[in-house]
Amino acid sequence: MTSTPSKPTARPSIAEHLAEEIFGGRYHPGDLVPREMDLCERFAINRSAVRSDLRQLVDAGIIERISGHGSKVREYSEWHILDPQVTEWLTRYAAPNPDIQREILAFRLDVEPYVAMTAAKRATARDLVAIEEAFEGLGQNLRNATCDEERRLHSECDVAFHEAIFKATHNIVWAQLSHILRPSIYMLISMSNESASDPEESLERHRHLMESIRLRRPREAFLASQAVLAGTAEALGLEHSASSLGRTVELPHTAH
Repeated sequence: MTSTPSKPTARPSIAEHLAEEIFGGRYHPGDLVPREMDLCERFAINRSAVRSDLRQLVDAGIIERISGHGSKVREYSEWHILDPQVTEWLTRYAAPNPDIQREILAFRLDVEPYVAMTAAKRATARDLVAIEEAFEGLGQNLRNATCDEERRLHSECDVAFHEAIFKATHNIVWAQLSHILRPSIYMLISMSNESASDPEESLERHRHLMESIRLRRPREAFLASQAVLAGTAEALGLEHSASSLGRTVELPHTAH
């Protein structure tokens, strides 16, 4: 009887390992990651393989090579955050990292109120249906959220609600951006929904945002979006004064 040859074991991915540690918060911007020779010894692989994996992180803007010193984690502003690989790492590994959570929240605070204001001007009847359907799912799954699957559905409806608002701007860049960043936004939403102290109050903030868009009140939509995101920040225990919530913004006054 002949034995079936076993498949060769895949070598460990240094890029994946370091991405998990960097996104998870073990290494911060400015920190040096382990040197090539240390990684070779730790994972029992040759130096060319280590260099190939480090190149993935360099190309993604996450680390930089410093001659004679090794590799250093770059500032978050240098990361190629729209790169699909970076977005995947962000979604898989960044949940315990409050610094990255804060970066995602800051992006949303600086962008989404303006998106909501634009949606209030441009939303069609079809857009409003999509927003309302997502909101109805949000409310239904909130009331029935007694298990992990129902909580997941609740978060999915929450993301769909915000995506529908992006699409209601009828701007291809906003629509594509919401699609690309969907996994990281989902991560933030699911965590905030789990820790929210008053889910019904959060639902009411979403209702106000929806109604402001439906009634074509851009100023109210802007402020309602800020209120929704302030609730997210509070649920996550994150400060948000450095973002648009702390700024004086000139908004259009609309007649009622």
